[in-house]
Amino acid sequence: MARRRVLSFLLLLLGAITGCSGHKQAKIEVPPPPPPAPAATPSPGLAAKPAAPAEIGGEDSGEAFPSIPENATPLLTETGLASWYGAPYHNRRGSNGEIYNMHAMTAAHRTLPLGSIVRVTNEKTGHSALLRITDRGPFVEGRILDVSYAAAQRLDIWQPGVAAVKVEVLQTPVPLSTGGKWAVQIGKFEDPRTAADLAEHLARRYQTAKVAKFNSPTGDWWVRVRVLNDDRQRAEALARETETPQGAVYLVRLD
Repeated sequence: MARRRVLSFLLLLLGAITGCSGHKQAKIEVPPPPPPAPAATPSPGLAAKPAAPAEIGGEDSGEAFPSIPENATPLLTETGLASWYGAPYHNRRGSNGEIYNMHAMTAAHRTLPLGSIVRVTNEKTGHSALLRITDRGPFVEGRILDVSYAAAQRLDIWQPGVAAVKVEVLQTPVPLSTGGKWAVQIGKFEDPRTAADLAEHLARRYQTAKVAKFNSPTGDWWVRVRVLNDDRQRAEALARETETPQGAVYLVRLD
């Protein structure tokens, strides 16, 4: 009887152990959730570019032009040949008193008021740019405009050196038709003695005029005649009357 009870107890114990092992579940390793993603930041290469002004004087110049309406009516339109100038004029004082920066969007013209804003268009390529008149020139027959190095690149003038352009005067600080300080410039002369002789001759002929001889950054010599009161009509008459076997005669506005 005792043996039967012990056997029954062992059978019950074995069943309990077997039942427990049958319901045991395998342990599952669950990785922790990832940390929250940081807020998205725009890529520098995809950042929206700020709107550019109507025209900028060049990346390094910091020069900005006045706002010119796209449909602005030109005050004057001129066509002809344009060239460009850089060194050795770079960092020298221009006709308007500023230091010439060949990386700014500027140009030289013989008779437009200094500070005028012009739109220049290459008639072959169609490329155009707004330029500020800061200097006098070009003093080469057959050319109407000398543009800066930066402008020459924008207008496709840099490599050929000369190009046919259309110049539209959009804004002037003073009226085009009246006023101004006018003079006559004659040159260029390779020999300073030749320039001095012409200056002495003109000083004797026009006793009320101020005649000066000066050297350009490229080494040649020029003669400039300022008539009485810098009057335009007197300067135009002097330009018509003056002939030289060397050099050319140009009417030039000083302001």
